[in-house]
Amino acid sequence: MPESVYAESLASAAQPHPQLHSRLQLTRLLADSGSNQTQADQGLQVIQGLSKTPKTLPAQYFYDDRGSLLFEQICELPEYYPTRTETAILQAYAPAIATLTGSCELVELGSGSSTKTRLLLDAYSQMGPTPWYCPIDVSGGILEQSAITLLQDYPTLNIHGYVGTYEAALAALAQPQLPTRMICFLGSTLGNLNPQECQAFFDQLTRSLQPGEYLLLGVDLQKSPQQLEAAYNDSQGITAAFNLNMLRHLNWRFQGNFQLDNFEHLAVYNAAEHQIEMHLQSLSAQQAKLAALDLTLEFEQGETIRTEISRKFDLTTLQQQLQQQPAQAQPGTTKRLQPLQTWTDANHWFGLILCQCQRG
Repeated sequence: MPESVYAESLASAAQPHPQLHSRLQLTRLLADSGSNQTQADQGLQVIQGLSKTPKTLPAQYFYDDRGSLLFEQICELPEYYPTRTETAILQAYAPAIATLTGSCELVELGSGSSTKTRLLLDAYSQMGPTPWYCPIDVSGGILEQSAITLLQDYPTLNIHGYVGTYEAALAALAQPQLPTRMICFLGSTLGNLNPQECQAFFDQLTRSLQPGEYLLLGVDLQKSPQQLEAAYNDSQGITAAFNLNMLRHLNWRFQGNFQLDNFEHLAVYNAAEHQIEMHLQSLSAQQAKLAALDLTLEFEQGETIRTEISRKFDLTTLQQQLQQQPAQAQPGTTKRLQPLQTWTDANHWFGLILCQCQRG
């Protein structure tokens, strides 16, 4: 089903009651797809990635409305341990997190359905009203639907959602409505960034936070290749559908003609880099076009597009990296992320790190 149909169905299912309007604000940062120049701007990373050898695509193109719904299904799969493991950690330790930070505005990167966020909202509710939540997601339909549901379930909650990329939303964040804020980056999406991108992202987070504010980071930890590969090659084929949907999204957004039946999902563990790599493998020699980008692609049989990496972390090493100061910090304004506390499950499959932005 095209993205526009999914967006329409989600919007119709999430029409807010008039009294909720006063507690909901949405800022849409994604450019208007009706402009050809805008399309080219949006697709610059697509052009660059597909012009490489080997070809790559930005992981953000997983998340049209259909892709977001498929990812929610992935999170429920028996093979996919990260979501239920992180949820169990939050169930056990959300009150401790709230106690350490005190009442604060929650900003969530890649909020999706905001399911795990409810555990934090519940913990902060025990300290008093939880008036401000700022979800950030590239899928406007999912963000709006989840926001309306949260407003119905939390009568004192106010939501300012941002439809856009992490980078754009962090740059556009309004002044916090509470004395402090906490940026939440759950689900181990950090693993989608290579080491250089990861450090640049930490630098941006540090710039986005004021001294005394917090970062809550969820990360998938290193474990056996067999367990990892099973998680990304589920028996129901939901992960394969999620991966292939990226081509459908590109077809819709950039007037493409990718034939999904001519590609297959492939996920393998790269032991040297401690990362899962997801690919779309061409089943035959073929050609595809993205007309809005004036891009024609040739594929050999067996050639792949790498659509995602999912790095698996060592907690000690990651905490050391978090404390590195931004590379271009101005004199007298140096800040860093200081890890305060870590939590893991009994199997050490997944970790949460709470950091505080500090000077020096």
